[in-house]
Amino acid sequence: MPEATYHFPQGFLWGTATSSHQVEGGNINNNWYAWEYEAGRIAQGQKSGLACDWWGGRWKEDLENAAKYHQNSHRLSIEWSRVQPRPDRWDEDALEHYRQIIKGMLKLGLKPMVTLHHFTDPLWLYENGCWENDKAPSYFTEYVKKVVPALKDLVDLWVTINEPAVYVTGGYVGGGFPPGRNDMGAAFKVMSNLLKGHAAAYRAIHELQPAAEAGYAKNFRGFEPARAWFPPDVWMAKFNHASFNEAFSDALMNGKINFAMKSAMVPEAIGTQDFVGINYYTVDQVVFKPLAVKDVFSRRFYAPGSQLSETGFIANLPRGLAAALKWAKKYNLPIYITENGVEDSRDTLRPQYTIEHLHEVWKAANFNWNIKGYFHWSQVDNFEWERAWTQRFGLWGLDLETQKRVHRPSVELYGEICRQNAISSDTVRKYAPAAFEKLFPG
Repeated sequence: MPEATYHFPQGFLWGTATSSHQVEGGNINNNWYAWEYEAGRIAQGQKSGLACDWWGGRWKEDLENAAKYHQNSHRLSIEWSRVQPRPDRWDEDALEHYRQIIKGMLKLGLKPMVTLHHFTDPLWLYENGCWENDKAPSYFTEYVKKVVPALKDLVDLWVTINEPAVYVTGGYVGGGFPPGRNDMGAAFKVMSNLLKGHAAAYRAIHELQPAAEAGYAKNFRGFEPARAWFPPDVWMAKFNHASFNEAFSDALMNGKINFAMKSAMVPEAIGTQDFVGINYYTVDQVVFKPLAVKDVFSRRFYAPGSQLSETGFIANLPRGLAAALKWAKKYNLPIYITENGVEDSRDTLRPQYTIEHLHEVWKAANFNWNIKGYFHWSQVDNFEWERAWTQRFGLWGLDLETQKRVHRPSVELYGEICRQNAISSDTVRKYAPAAFEKLFPG
């Protein structure tokens, strides 16, 4: 059998990613807490509740497990509603709590990447129009100006906003996120204000910490025409790509946002990213549907025969990550894969999915593309938004009744890759034999 090893660049960051509401537990002062208590909003009526009990101290166990299995970084987020529970109040104890978590990470040898906004907003902002409110960018900037001085001696890698396109489409284009509206005008306004908030946050970070790196995390969704020979399908795939993948990112180059069939100039956004953050999961087939007004005249689905995750939420299509990396390269900046993973409670698809996607990362790095790190989603099963606990993305499982962490085989797989800074044929043969022939043919 072939024997080979694919080595990653020296100093490559290997980590997992989490977000505050999904792991902390007890977040009762944000829009998602309110959303969870609206009937029919969350799968099976489930609640985040204690989540993974990070606020109660279980972050120590999870991050110790990460370090034990050779990770050298971790991406986490700060909960705005904890730091600023009311417009006129800052909670210094909450900031100190985050300092202790990040100090704990550093003691374990984990470099922190800190996200400042990961889907959740303080209840006081939510009740006042959230990001439709034109004051939201300035509110967000004040919060950033509070957090960065408190953590800048510990953190130099910042993500301003996580997945703005998901936030907007989920909340304002008929999705399952709060406030659950279908209003393209509001969607455009929210996207524009998120862009302004990102730009202001970026500039505030660099005023306070000139040597820091700051960017945002882009959910790159692949869109392919279901019928490559049919021009309307091709056009709709391009339209979806332009709206979802490029609207926010291109505005950081040219200051113009094109989204929801509207456009506006936001010149202050030009040049406000030091790296490209990519969250990648899968690829959609796109078909033109002239009567599907609510879905912007298209339907998306996975190609027949695709290898699907257990609830059908994700198709295992590593070529989409290759496309995402090629797309990111045009910005001529360092690239981090800030999220990548698959829901898999039985841990049967995850080993193959992980290996095949990391192989695409290695191929790009082997071409000397400036890829600096990979963060697997996630370290432990957590509250997956409107899908709640019905999907399990963790390397480690979570028993909700006992908070016990459950060791899965993928822990060992990812640990070996992190330890070696490489993918070896021995590792693939042992942990992900289904991927062996693809990585080591012949």
